[in-house]
Amino acid sequence: MSAPLRVALAGLGTVGVGVVKLLDANADLIARRAGRPIEIVAVSARDRSRDRGVDVARFDWVEDVTDIAGRDDVDAVVELIGGADRAALDLARATLARAKPLVTANKAMIAHHGLALAALAERAQTALKYEAAVAGGIPVIKGLREGAAANRLHQVYGILNGTCNYILTRMEAEGLGFAEVLADAQALGFAESDPSFDIDGVDAGHKLSILASLAFGTRIDFDAVKLGGIRHVLSDDIAQARTLGYCVRLVGLAEESEHGLFQRVTPSLVPLAHPLARVAGAMNAVVAEGNFVGRLLFEGRGAGEGPTASAVVADLIDIARGEVGPAFAMPVASLAAADWADAGNRRERAYLRFTVVDRPGVLAELTAAMRDAGVSIGSMIQRGAAPDGGVLVVMTTHAGPARAVTAALDALQASPSMTGTAMWMPILEL
Repeated sequence: MSAPLRVALAGLGTVGVGVVKLLDANADLIARRAGRPIEIVAVSARDRSRDRGVDVARFDWVEDVTDIAGRDDVDAVVELIGGADRAALDLARATLARAKPLVTANKAMIAHHGLALAALAERAQTALKYEAAVAGGIPVIKGLREGAAANRLHQVYGILNGTCNYILTRMEAEGLGFAEVLADAQALGFAESDPSFDIDGVDAGHKLSILASLAFGTRIDFDAVKLGGIRHVLSDDIAQARTLGYCVRLVGLAEESEHGLFQRVTPSLVPLAHPLARVAGAMNAVVAEGNFVGRLLFEGRGAGEGPTASAVVADLIDIARGEVGPAFAMPVASLAAADWADAGNRRERAYLRFTVVDRPGVLAELTAAMRDAGVSIGSMIQRGAAPDGGVLVVMTTHAGPARAVTAALDALQASPSMTGTAMWMPILEL
């Protein structure tokens, strides 16, 4: 058997500890699959004295994380620090500049700096691997980059954030409000103390931009992702969606057409018969539609110690085998600069929910705003009292351009009849 692959590990949080545990538990199996042992030789983290439940004293401790890349006894570096910039990015650049392979679970860094890092890796003829950056332990990066490489993909979409899916499916199953479930999710460790990155769609947007690059051979463009979150979803929305034959999920959707590349993350109505409707709790799922392979579904645990560590070690096994290929399925120079598809031109049905004062003429005002904007109403239901006062009114529309719905909502925004924020969700026909 060949000499061991000597690894430096930066970051000893949940995932870093999981990597140590996995390499210990499955050492023999991993060595046989990789053709050589994989051994950690050095680690770095913020707090050396913290009890992590694993023995890290056997590894060299490096105080300055950027020093890891320059060590002669390190063949590959695993970056699990997090954050798009600063120490994580400095370490990534230093590692690739020294022609050493880099494994990362850092979706924010890949979304914002992935192209530059991939170009560095190409010049150094080394590997940049990031399977753990999207959907935890689900092998969706490898699936799109390699398994579906022969196909022209026209659509990739899915549930990309476990925190939001946990919240929405708890609300669905128990009829609870958003704030109550969010508090439970924070207490259980599913949500951060500041959950904005998750519940406002930023985390899912990072992942979607990476998937879109792999699926369509385009340059990552996080700024082109239209972001929406779940903080304004009510239990009434979820109940009404179910009566219409749908469930509510935060869906990231990327689609390529003659109009350009469309990328969006937003709570959406998903048909109950679609596989995404059955994805519950903190699970993730990604669907890709190819011209020859048809529909591909990747589903599994999207976060946590075990699944994410599994993806990190899978990348290390590839590196131990000597696999070096373009990070985004083709050289950076071959990636196209996609035109942005105008979100206003997208034709789809919509779910609209308003909180209004209870007085005569309000429904006429709503319908007039829709008429004036060119929105065709499919149905309208008055739901009764809203949680914070007023009356809930729910509409569904026929398929039409999104800009018409936006115009109607803008016209109603300043109306004294509105007592709360209007909710818009696309009705997906998947």
